[in-house]
Amino acid sequence: MGISWHQRALDILVRRGWSRAELARRTGLPKDRIYKYLSGAIEQPRGNAMKAIATALGVSEVWLAFGEIVGEGGESPPLPIDPILLTVDEMYQADALAVKAGISGLDLMEAAGAGIMQAIIARWPSSPVLVLCGPGNNGGDGFVVARLLREAGWDIRLALLGNVEKLTGDAAVNAARWEGPVLEFKPGLVGKGENACGLVVDAVFGAGLSRPITGMVKTVLEEVAASGLPVIAVDVPSGIDGDTGACLGFALGAELTVTFFRRKPGHLLLPGRQHCGQVVVVDIGTPEAVLDQIRPQAHQNCPSLWGGLFPRRSVMDHKYVRGHVVVLGGDEMTGAARLAARGALRAGAGLVTIVCPESAVPIYALGEPGVLNARLGEGEGQGEGQREGLTRLLADERKNLYVLGPGNGVTAVTKARVMEVLETGRPCVLDADALTVFADDVDGLAEAISGPCVITPHEGEFARLFGPIGEGPKGERAGKLGRVRAAAARLGCVVLLKGADTVIADADGRGVINTNAPPILATAGAGDVLAGFIGGLMAQSMSPFAAACAGVWLHGECANEFGPGLIAEDLPEQLPAVLRRLFSSTSDQRLAVSVAP
Repeated sequence: MGISWHQRALDILVRRGWSRAELARRTGLPKDRIYKYLSGAIEQPRGNAMKAIATALGVSEVWLAFGEIVGEGGESPPLPIDPILLTVDEMYQADALAVKAGISGLDLMEAAGAGIMQAIIARWPSSPVLVLCGPGNNGGDGFVVARLLREAGWDIRLALLGNVEKLTGDAAVNAARWEGPVLEFKPGLVGKGENACGLVVDAVFGAGLSRPITGMVKTVLEEVAASGLPVIAVDVPSGIDGDTGACLGFALGAELTVTFFRRKPGHLLLPGRQHCGQVVVVDIGTPEAVLDQIRPQAHQNCPSLWGGLFPRRSVMDHKYVRGHVVVLGGDEMTGAARLAARGALRAGAGLVTIVCPESAVPIYALGEPGVLNARLGEGEGQGEGQREGLTRLLADERKNLYVLGPGNGVTAVTKARVMEVLETGRPCVLDADALTVFADDVDGLAEAISGPCVITPHEGEFARLFGPIGEGPKGERAGKLGRVRAAAARLGCVVLLKGADTVIADADGRGVINTNAPPILATAGAGDVLAGFIGGLMAQSMSPFAAACAGVWLHGECANEFGPGLIAEDLPEQLPAVLRRLFSSTSDQRLAVSVAP
């Protein structure tokens, strides 16, 4: 969301390996006008110019202009970015397998440098470029970029951290191919006045950096940041951990990051995502077959992961086929359960019942006419009448999904009710108070979970439940993806850790990072609606992992659909439009499933 038309055009341009001059040739439009269009100097082409550009790029004019997928049958964004993510170690493995398949490391480095060079000339007019090279293969990529840009007529100055004589392998070979001067890595490199650079290529440290950036290196990078110059990062901005997205001491903010073969988790996880700017993936010749050996477990969340498992309607359906969701309601914060119930209904559940203490029945009865109400029984606390009411509900197997926690209260009664549901093995979604009541008893929760289950904590609830889970042997944090995977393995269920970079993981180690959540989702009750979305999908026999991934993606899309001014009540009402667009734009054949049931 929020990507302009010219950014979409530039992304296609880079992936096709075209320069802006090539696009001008193919469209018949003046080169200077193409440069202005693609730099954003002109907001949007007028007349037939947009059509000419779209035709040359091989995409829909509507998609190029608005980014929307519309029309009968729909069109997908061209050349979509693969959702597969590779860790730093998996990328090393991919490189090694490519070399084993007969592709030399030098060829991989040359292709990487060429891809970066093409990305630069597609976006910026010729100007003095400062290339900052580190002592490893990232620096080797920088030497290739410098050489190719100079061959294209650009003014290049290159600085190396360390000595050329100490470089090894492919980096040393490409340093020898560089015929220009190698400057000392020190402050003052960006220059001033007529000697100032126009762009900076950050090829200092790659995704595998494991120590904080300090000292003179930090000073130089801080100077680059203070200059305000556009930064093009090689693989990841220096200082960003490629696996966790963590900032190690200091990290440049790049306008463009060029990575290779596949993206890494650190490109999507915060704060790394904020430092990367636009991320372009360059094909450097690594065979796709290496993925069969690596078997990656991390993905970016998108419909291609779970679309094939999404509930499909049949003319033979009736309401019980679509599932019956039971939402446990409290007697004080009644809005939370009502939001979850509305979310479950909109997600497609055939029936939704809010079960609550008798004292709260009149409040819930005044709510949604399509939501049923059931009373737990007479009396306060954990009275026998209340237990009998919940037991009676659990005896009805048509009530096949329970949402527990929203507005229930952090009490012994809530914990007892959660335990009673979990003991039956009935599928459930645990949120909010249903998690906090286990803050000192995570072992008890793990032992009680015996059926399909999704838990949806925010960071505070996660910390209270799991503590410093996922830490390494020296106390280092495993990052959000590692923490959630460890939590899922600990409980034996699906864990969804909410946030701007929500992560979903299951006990088998699969992990998905969600990226479409806008800041306006930070509003009371939004999490209750999410629990309802997931519960509604699970009630329709969607697997817990797929339902969690689909629910959180739809949740983000609903927020984007509404826009500024969003409150939680608005989210379920946007879901029909989001689903219409999703299913009008994607056929069953195009929803290739990567998430198993």
